[in-house]
Amino acid sequence: MKGKTGEGLGFHIVQDELDSVSGMRRTLESRVQVELDLKERDLELKEKIRTPFNFFNHMLETISWRACMNIRVQIEIDGYHLAHVICEDVGITLGQAMQRLWENRKTEGISGSGCAYSLIDEALSRCALSFEDRSSIHVERSGVAIPEHAEDLLSADLMAFFEGFVQGNRSTLHLDFIKGVDPHHIWESAFRAFGETLYLAFQSRPWRRGTTPGVKGI
Repeated sequence: MKGKTGEGLGFHIVQDELDSVSGMRRTLESRVQVELDLKERDLELKEKIRTPFNFFNHMLETISWRACMNIRVQIEIDGYHLAHVICEDVGITLGQAMQRLWENRKTEGISGSGCAYSLIDEALSRCALSFEDRSSIHVERSGVAIPEHAEDLLSADLMAFFEGFVQGNRSTLHLDFIKGVDPHHIWESAFRAFGETLYLAFQSRPWRRGTTPGVKGI
């Protein structure tokens, strides 16, 4: 891989349109490629989300489904397959691609923010997101005992994804774990809420054409 020599390190836009973006991020450890679009649902989407971890693939598909956004992810690893690094790198790359898609859609006017609750069985989470052009993440556990593991990942790895997304997207994210017992359900409710929030953030708002969710700098 070229990234081994330092050539081409960083995030690069591969394809850029009003309703679709693809980008690739190279580091010395990985090469992550992300494709986003707001077009008709890709019926083969599940097969186009490829990371080394089954639960992470399931969560990325969950985001896509709830956001009504086609999200495709592929990753190549050099050296150690470290779950924490992989989840964070995917989060950063997805965040950077999402930032470009937001900038493209902003020219037409979109909401740029949203807040959603989502649940699965006994678990309930809330997510709020705003494209504020600065990175900030806030997590509230509301007495929920976050498990050490969820399927084939540590909870710390899954949190690294959200931290990476905020870093890449320069957004403000609040994630509240309200209820839950089953580790799978606790995290899936959070990823569902995150996807629902993205759906709201990308809703058309022509009145806000060319602006951010706040009035600072307008």
